[in-house]
Amino acid sequence: MAKRRVLVISHNHPKVRPGGAEAYAYELHCALRDSSEWQPTFVARTGPPLSPTGRPHPGTIFSPVDGVSGEYFVYGDDYDFDWLFGTIRDSKELYTRHFREFLLALSPDVVHFQHTLFLGYDLLREVRNTLPDVPILYTLHEFLPICHNNGQMIRTMDSEPCTHDSPRRCNECFPGITPQTFFLRKRFIQAQLSTVDRFIAPSALLRDRFVEWGLPPEKVTLEEYGRRIASEQPEPDDRERRDRLGFFGQLSPYKGIDLLLEAMRDLRRDERREANTDLATAVAERIGRSRPREPASSGPQLWIHGANLDLQEHAFRDKFDRLLDETRECVTLVGPYKHDRLSELMAGVDWVVVPSIWWENSPLVIQEAFAHGKPVICSDIGGMAEKVTDGVNGLHFRVGDALSLANAIRRVVDSPALWDELRAGIPRVHTMDDHVPVIVGMYERLLEERADEGAAAA
Repeated sequence: MAKRRVLVISHNHPKVRPGGAEAYAYELHCALRDSSEWQPTFVARTGPPLSPTGRPHPGTIFSPVDGVSGEYFVYGDDYDFDWLFGTIRDSKELYTRHFREFLLALSPDVVHFQHTLFLGYDLLREVRNTLPDVPILYTLHEFLPICHNNGQMIRTMDSEPCTHDSPRRCNECFPGITPQTFFLRKRFIQAQLSTVDRFIAPSALLRDRFVEWGLPPEKVTLEEYGRRIASEQPEPDDRERRDRLGFFGQLSPYKGIDLLLEAMRDLRRDERREANTDLATAVAERIGRSRPREPASSGPQLWIHGANLDLQEHAFRDKFDRLLDETRECVTLVGPYKHDRLSELMAGVDWVVVPSIWWENSPLVIQEAFAHGKPVICSDIGGMAEKVTDGVNGLHFRVGDALSLANAIRRVVDSPALWDELRAGIPRVHTMDDHVPVIVGMYERLLEERADEGAAAA
């Protein structure tokens, strides 16, 4: 029996720029590739700003990925992307010529969108027009259809988390764009998304927000990300003091890395003050012929594993460099890393910190931390608070509050028994072996529904 074909479309390939959504999308593609019933094709947009290089051959926007079968780059560097409406300006040949020819040549049984950033919501309509009987699925990774502020749902005037959209509220964040334009933006995006047969939300928060925004609830299915997890994890060492922190993720203001550096700076200042006090006390005790106290501890240490700092604005990069210099005694910038080194890097830390100032969805780093037996310190909102239970498998701190984060770090470092207690509460991670049957089940049910509709129409 011939394998059924599924086309997986992503906004980026993890080989070009690392990121959570693209890492999951590619892992799912690889898992489907290993199945006996499905043959996936992975198409990932590339070119500026994610990649410095444009299309290798004139006249076509598709190119194989490093010669790997079933993987293609689609180059969008010659097209002007409209960030407000999420579409390609002026030239529609990307859809009506290049993608249409590709879709007809591939003839997939199912199309699964992981993202439409830089490709445009119009691509959904093109798939529906070109392949009217083929089911379309769309995995929701963040709030970009809802929020013009890079999909972060963060208020531009005060960086406070936003709870809902409206033309008036969006205009407050972007005074140069009229409420009427934001009304039209929402109507346009919802019209394109109406072509989708099934949405997949990896968190209840994301599902509920999109339903409130206008997606039909019966179309939105809650299903956690599946992950490819290493089967064997090393046993933890017997150190009494658990003071090694790790940050894994993109180096951006939304991810809160500057907030974490501020907390580490404040902790280091406190350590210096305590050390000076202890030194003065020790001198006084020695003069008084008393036994001197033990020296103060060196304090927590942080290792930063992350990429994409070069994509951030200069003001943030300057702030990051300044904070890194101020915390050089207790912070090490490791930089980008290959995913196959994750287990090795996780083994070097005790705690994983997720200090994002936006809602997040279902941060992959939390699953990765849990899979490696590491409790998580995270902000107390959104997908982070949903995935990490305070006092059970990690600790929460007040979002955007460096003092609250510093207090949480101080607590875990000064409470030796807490690490073992929280580690024991870590839940089992949802693996690709759990996940793929659920996704494939959705494909098959939608194909059956399409067949039933065709038979009824006949």
